[in-house]
Amino acid sequence: MSSPSNIKRIAIFGSTGSIGTQTLDVIAANSDKFSAEILTAQNNEDLLIQQALRFQPNVVVIGNESKYLKVKEALKETDIKVFAGEKALEETAAMDCYDLMMAAIVGFAGLKPTLCAIANGKTIGLANKETLVVAGEIVMQKARESGSVILPVDSEHSAIFQCLVGESKNRIEKLILTASGGPFLGRKANYLVNVKKEHALQHPNWNMGAKITIDSATLMNKGLEMIEAKHLFAITPQQIQVIIHPQSIIHSMVQFADGSIKAQMGLPDMKLPIQYALSYPNRIENNFPRYDFRKVDTLTFVEPDLRTFRNLILASIALEKGGNLPCVMNAANEIAVYAFLKNRIGFLDMTDVIEKAMETISFIEKPTLDDCYASDGEARNFVANLIKL
Repeated sequence: MSSPSNIKRIAIFGSTGSIGTQTLDVIAANSDKFSAEILTAQNNEDLLIQQALRFQPNVVVIGNESKYLKVKEALKETDIKVFAGEKALEETAAMDCYDLMMAAIVGFAGLKPTLCAIANGKTIGLANKETLVVAGEIVMQKARESGSVILPVDSEHSAIFQCLVGESKNRIEKLILTASGGPFLGRKANYLVNVKKEHALQHPNWNMGAKITIDSATLMNKGLEMIEAKHLFAITPQQIQVIIHPQSIIHSMVQFADGSIKAQMGLPDMKLPIQYALSYPNRIENNFPRYDFRKVDTLTFVEPDLRTFRNLILASIALEKGGNLPCVMNAANEIAVYAFLKNRIGFLDMTDVIEKAMETISFIEKPTLDDCYASDGEARNFVANLIKL
């Protein structure tokens, strides 16, 4: 549906997930500034239908083709166009009917639609960190060629992005990514060997989807963010530091050549970086809760426990070596997390199978996009066979 020229048209790829639903909350609160033009989901057709009926987008896409007829029937009294399947996701991403893509599909599945949007010069609100983890050099090169602007939505990368506004001529000495430490901060391996998904899904600060919450508990999420930061901000692995900050008030920091450090702070709420990406370069008012410095509080920082949470070591290896290794690590992690959520492997087993995949899958120093797809599939099959999924 057409929108007034002063309204920014948003395509939400992954509208039924945590980022997608919160993006719609921001749009609903600012209907004079944003409209939902495209909504997509993979399997949650019921929520997609509800969203479509409320927001009346131009297009909806259900990835699972077996659910197409149900969505089509539910929306038959509207003017909404309904499509289904992976190819439809890519074709919709290439449409001209929107201004900004919120790339919120979880995991490797978000890569192809995002690349289609980039090829068409779209602005990307990037909540899917795996896109840059598996093919960062290729994605950023294509963005430079098409003029596509990538705005980070991860709270840490949004924080860095905000700290860098106005600093384009100043040398970055170090990026400091903060991590909450997840639900198992301070725990050792003898405790973690027995934890179940119910424990791992209880994040102390953030409300996120299951996959990202498990990644946070294993610190893999921070490892993926290290690789994403390298590509987003064109820095070296040696310029990236991870520090545990349990309160999640400082979302990340930038240290410059003169030793000055800029930090972006706020209460842990993903709606804030989502809104910033939608409204950039402007800031718009909201009624989100504010951090109150008058209340007695202590902000603490500790080194990550690399002996217990070895995913950070694996991610550092992938970051340093590059090539297809980050892609292999990500694919192995996605299958490992899936298996853990299905109670097929233990918490510590996830790191073990990721490490074996990284050691086994053939290394490619300068992978093409086809190499990335092949490495992803090979790593997934390797891990699935290893744990007998």
